[in-house]
Amino acid sequence: MKVSDRNIDQVLNRLFESTGLSYKKLENDLVVVAPKKDLQQNVVTGRVTDASTGQAMPGVNIQVKGTTLGTISDINGGFSLTVPDLNASLVFSFIGYVTQEVALEGRIRLDIVLSEDLARLDEVVVVGYGTQKAATITGAISAVKAENLKATSTINFTNTFAGRLPGLVVVTRSGEPGNDNSTMRIRGLNTLGDNSPLIVIDGIANRSMQRLNPGDIESITVLKDASAAIYGAQAANGVILITTKRGTQGKPQINITANQGWAMPTVIPKMCDASTYATLLNEIDVYAGKSPRYTQEQIDKYASGTDPWAYPNTDWFDATFKTAASQQAGNMSVSGGTENMKYFVSLGGNYQDAIYRKSATKYSQVTFRSNIDGKISKNINLSFDVSGRQENRNYPTRSAGSIFAMLMRGYPTSVAYWPTGENGPDIEYGNNPVVVTTNQTGYDRTKRYVFESLLKLNITIPWIQGLSFTGNASVDKSIESNKLWEKPWYLYSWDGVSYDANEQPVLLKGKKGFSTPQLTQRFSDGRLITLNALLNYERTFNEVHDFRFLAGTERIAGESMEFEAFRKYFASTAIDELFAGGDSEKNNTGSASISARLNYFGRVNYAFKQKYLAEFVWRYDGSYIFPQEKRFGFFPGVSVGWRISEEEFWKNNLALFNYFKLRGSWGQTGNDRIDTYQYLSSYGYNSSANGVYTFNNSVENKILSELRIPNPNVTWEVANQSNIGFDAEMLKGRLNFSAEYFYNLRTNILTYRNASVPASTGLTLPRENIGKVVNQGFEFTIGYNNAWGALTYDISVNSGYQKNRIKFWDETPGIPDYQKSTGHPMNSTLYYQAIGVFKDQAEVDAYPHWAGARPGDIIFEDVNDDKKIDGLDRKMNYKTDMPTFTGGMNINLGYRNFYTSIFLQWAAGAVVNRYYEMQGEAGNFLLSDVTGRWTES
Repeated sequence: MKVSDRNIDQVLNRLFESTGLSYKKLENDLVVVAPKKDLQQNVVTGRVTDASTGQAMPGVNIQVKGTTLGTISDINGGFSLTVPDLNASLVFSFIGYVTQEVALEGRIRLDIVLSEDLARLDEVVVVGYGTQKAATITGAISAVKAENLKATSTINFTNTFAGRLPGLVVVTRSGEPGNDNSTMRIRGLNTLGDNSPLIVIDGIANRSMQRLNPGDIESITVLKDASAAIYGAQAANGVILITTKRGTQGKPQINITANQGWAMPTVIPKMCDASTYATLLNEIDVYAGKSPRYTQEQIDKYASGTDPWAYPNTDWFDATFKTAASQQAGNMSVSGGTENMKYFVSLGGNYQDAIYRKSATKYSQVTFRSNIDGKISKNINLSFDVSGRQENRNYPTRSAGSIFAMLMRGYPTSVAYWPTGENGPDIEYGNNPVVVTTNQTGYDRTKRYVFESLLKLNITIPWIQGLSFTGNASVDKSIESNKLWEKPWYLYSWDGVSYDANEQPVLLKGKKGFSTPQLTQRFSDGRLITLNALLNYERTFNEVHDFRFLAGTERIAGESMEFEAFRKYFASTAIDELFAGGDSEKNNTGSASISARLNYFGRVNYAFKQKYLAEFVWRYDGSYIFPQEKRFGFFPGVSVGWRISEEEFWKNNLALFNYFKLRGSWGQTGNDRIDTYQYLSSYGYNSSANGVYTFNNSVENKILSELRIPNPNVTWEVANQSNIGFDAEMLKGRLNFSAEYFYNLRTNILTYRNASVPASTGLTLPRENIGKVVNQGFEFTIGYNNAWGALTYDISVNSGYQKNRIKFWDETPGIPDYQKSTGHPMNSTLYYQAIGVFKDQAEVDAYPHWAGARPGDIIFEDVNDDKKIDGLDRKMNYKTDMPTFTGGMNINLGYRNFYTSIFLQWAAGAVVNRYYEMQGEAGNFLLSDVTGRWTES
């Protein structure tokens, strides 16, 4: 077409007439040509490909920014999307790839190339006294972000960990508000002594994580092998590192969360009702050759419930427990800042009620935190953190364990409350569960105040590239006050025959507990000061040699005191203060302690081309626990790694694995968590057997004597830890997995020799460093994340197995091998082996048995085949109350702006014994035992 003296619109209109095409002019003389319908409807088309392979990418999520409009790419990577405006922006996202945001700028055709997201390999993980990239870690380290724990709503922060991290065994043995702390063990049990891991919060060791505000937590890291050696004498059981949140540059971000929940027992023991209980007692009488104590008419009355005075039918759990206990938690935080000053400030609180009706058990706390980061100059940064909390606990005067025992042993034929509302009679030593769970017997009340502060100075040395200095100073303070106020209470009994003029039963009021009120008051005050200085050097030479060096020193000093006073004979229950008590039988006592640690430590990391990795850590640790000549110990650790996926032969032959790293480690750590001053003699005031002794014609009631023989050779427990493992990724990071095998040998464990000294000396032998324990096992994690259109999903599974055995301790001479602790797990117990039930007298006569055994009794195995059943027929059990298998599964689902998660956890390989049953005359029967009982028929 030839034209002249025409503008661009005239030319284009003539050019495209009768073609079905049209055009649109944009800025800078840009012209878009497309079918008329596409320009009229703003249809954008295109294709998405992989940057490394050039292949089409199906399933890519494409969304108009700021809207819910979107689509996904087809099997050929193609897409078509109608947009409201050709000046909009499209967001392209796919699991394992870098998200791209593209401005259309009038374009209706886009060819998008997505690159693999390698940032996950550059993710920074907190380690001892610093951070490292995840890709270069060579030790057994597990980490989790706090955002992955947010879906688990628990009042106690420690209860969110179960099943989250491989190798971390979490056992919660109580649900009592304020007393529901979880027991944490890293890779199970390793010593006969204290197995608790070291807790480090924001770089400060020996802080408590039990009552932290979950909203303040940024990340959690667990050091499980030689990587913990940098913490030396306190790291034999592993280290848990917790980092709190900090402010970021930007406008203030306000976050408010509120949770309302209910806690309820998962399993409540099923006990017999009154009629079944009476029937069973009759059976006992018959087997004992006695007349049944209940008639059938009486049993029927217990079952009918027509006479609650004389024939009650009490379910003690139902009478004492409500369906659920309420709990609330709330948190508000503000964060933000400028280039020179950033802040994170939070205020939180929670409340827990107990499961009891009219419960005296309650827990509440209030927390605050302020983390401030300031830039003093180009090379100087200063941070100041302050946090605190107040914990309030209120309990009845009876423990949860004793109350639970009462509930299991409570007679169903006794009332909890009389029909007229009065307290029922006592069921055990003057106690009645529905009474002792309330404040009627007094209270056990504790207030605890915790204050923690940290001042951190960081200086970048300008004249030496890569060199910096960090200094930390922290002061932690805790104050606790406790009042145990015990007062008499009243229960009501009925003799079954006394009635008043209105033919109502006459109840007898009985005073229970102490005859007069009594008060025990305790106060404790503790302080911990930590000072450390760190020198860091990081440098890359010739773009292939990465070198990192850390050296530091740390001093920790602590002191604590406790005071206790007691008075009784209070004239009234109206005043629960010490001054109101009587002068007789009053008492006071107190204690104090000091502690100190001094250490030097360091770490060297080297990486060649980010493929060949090596790390050496060490700590020279000094502890006040040991005698002066044995006070310091040296603890090294070494680990290596090989990112084999960076090798050309791997890339050419095993490209399916886009990441694969082999690693191994060995190290020594120590354990000084033992009783203090065992190298010194201990003296105390001991009473003689009859409480007095005569000396020089004078009667004395106390004597100062030596209590133990000192051990001047007491020293560290030493953990020799070995670990091998690998980390791998496939499908561009969508599938990831790792596995570990570990072998730990703990030596120098303190235990007693199998010897004794004459009782007349009043002394006990000291413990010696002679024990040895082996603990070994494996761990693995596997995860997969992907997207199906707008639906994203993330599934991960982790599990671990750990089992220990005693390698040496001093056994009793002459015991059979099957009763020795050596070769068995720690805390194993001797048990008789039940192999059946005697069906008739012929079986009793034919097999060894206890004296007096008869049909219906348990048959115990004659282990040593000596034709009798005695203590030598007990065998050591291989199971303890610590699980050997643990794990968890986490499923996260997201659809546009909606999110949900499912979390499962499990534990196996443990056995827990029941201790509360005293069935028959002394208490009720478990229904499960009744339904499976032996009968003559």
